[in-house]
Parts: sequence; C-alpha cells; structure tokens
Amino acid sequence: MNLKINDKTKNILIMIFSNFLFAVSVTGFIRPHGIILGGATGLGLLITHYIPMKLSVVVMIINVVLLLIAFVTMGKKFALSTLANSILYPSVMYIFETFIDLGKVTEDPMLSCVFGGVLMGIGIGLILKTGSSTGGTDVIAVAINKYTHMNLSVLLYMVDGVIMACQLMFSNREQVLLGIFLMALLTLTMNKIMIMGKSQIQLMIFSEKTEEIRQMILGQEDAGATLFHIEKGFTREESKAIMCIIPRRKFYDMCEMIQKEDPTAFWTISEVNEIHGRGFSFERRV
Repeated sequence: MNLKINDKTKNILIMIFSNFLFAVSVTGFIRPHGIILGGATGLGLLITHYIPMKLSVVVMIINVVLLLIAFVTMGKKFALSTLANSILYPSVMYIFETFIDLGKVTEDPMLSCVFGGVLMGIGIGLILKTGSSTGGTDVIAVAINKYTHMNLSVLLYMVDGVIMACQLMFSNREQVLLGIFLMALLTLTMNKIMIMGKSQIQLMIFSEKTEEIRQMILGQEDAGATLFHIEKGFTREESKAIMCIIPRRKFYDMCEMIQKEDPTAFWTISEVNEIHGRGFSFERRV
C-alpha cells in the first residue's frame, strides 16, 4: 500500500526532525564543551551560567518573550510563523535534559564543534526550506529592521555577535574560537541544505554544428535549449550559441554527445543554484 504524504504533513515531520537535530547538537556537542553560541540558545547559555536553571526552560521563556515582541511589532502572521519552532525546540531539549542524558558524545572539542555546527546547519536549512522561521533572536533583528531600515543580514550578525561577546566573560580562548568556527560551519551547511536538490548544470555551447546539437538536445537528451545570436571575436562572423540547463545525471551523456557530434566544439560549464519556470519548477508544455 502506497502512503502519500501531503505537503503539510511533510513540513510538520521536517520541523520535528529539524528541532530534534537542534536539541541533539546543543545538549550532546555544544553545551558540554562550553562552546559559545549566538541566538536564543546563546542567550540561554549566558543566563544559565549565572542562574542554575535548565537551559530548555530558559530558552522557552526567551522564545515566549520574543514571540510577544514579534506579535506587537511584526503582527500576528509573523508571530504565528515562528510559533511552532519557538515552542518545539526547547520542548525537545527538555526531554533530552530530563529523560535522555546525552552527556559528552565525544571528548574532542573540535569534533563536537564540527558535529554541532553541521547538525544545527542542517536543522536551520530544512526549516527555512519549508518556508518557516526559526524565530528566536531573529525577531530582534527583524523588529529593528522594521523601524531603522538597516540591512537585515548585518543586524542578524550584530545580535548574534553581542550575545556571543557576552559569553567571553566566562569562556576561554579555545571555546571562543570554536564558537566562531561553529557559526561559520553552521552558515555554510545551512546554505548548502537550502539549495540541495535544486542545483543544475548550465552549458554554453559554441559550435559550427549548432542546429545538429540543438536537435539532439531537444530529442535525444529531452532537455531545453536557447539560441543566442553571437559575433565571433576573431573573425567577426555572425553565429549562434546554445544555452542548455540540465540535471547533473545528464551531464556526462551531454558532453559525450557534443564531443561526438563536433569534436572542435567549445563549451563552458557552470553550476546554477536554483531554477524557476516552465520545465523546472512547474511542468513544461508538450
């Protein structure tokens, strides 16, 4: 029996899985080694250093306060978009803190930093791919942006930077450096996850057999092709070039086909992160 999962159910499952990754990365890798962190969790780490409370409880309180700020400053729609993750993440973390003690998954701080950063990056990337918001201290940056019109990316880094700087008072140099490396790794992983499965290969083909190659692309490779009128730089002759965007699985066959049809052909290869339009994000006409 085939079980078809609709988009709403799929997004809920992704959200649960993402927040599970968040909780594991913090409780099993980041917190045991005292690695500094930004966001609501970093603010929670700062507070729990001075006040003996469960990190999950503190993060929950912070998120609730930030949700109220979001509701007042950004409206009901924005607040609701952050509600699920703001509540789910500290709830999952509470389960790990109370019932499943992960302790130190590894004694190596660098290994913990790598795994913690990658897991958090995967979690954030998956949440953003579903169109949801991670909430947390992002609310502060968004609220400031609304009234000051400062660059949102700069504001996000500034808020995280202030939170991380406050943790310098009780962190050693190694923990600080690991925290900076973790944030860089988190960002890199998040960006890769967000475009995962959407990248394509773009070919720009210059050949004396433009028409033959065009027909083979449309027929044999079942791909689209766009013709550009060009002028050769050396001879100043009028000619045509072919632009073609294909999935990675077709790349080898396409190159072989071009080489076989015109051994003297010249083509460039580029990676395109995401494609929208007929034939890619929705069905093409037959």
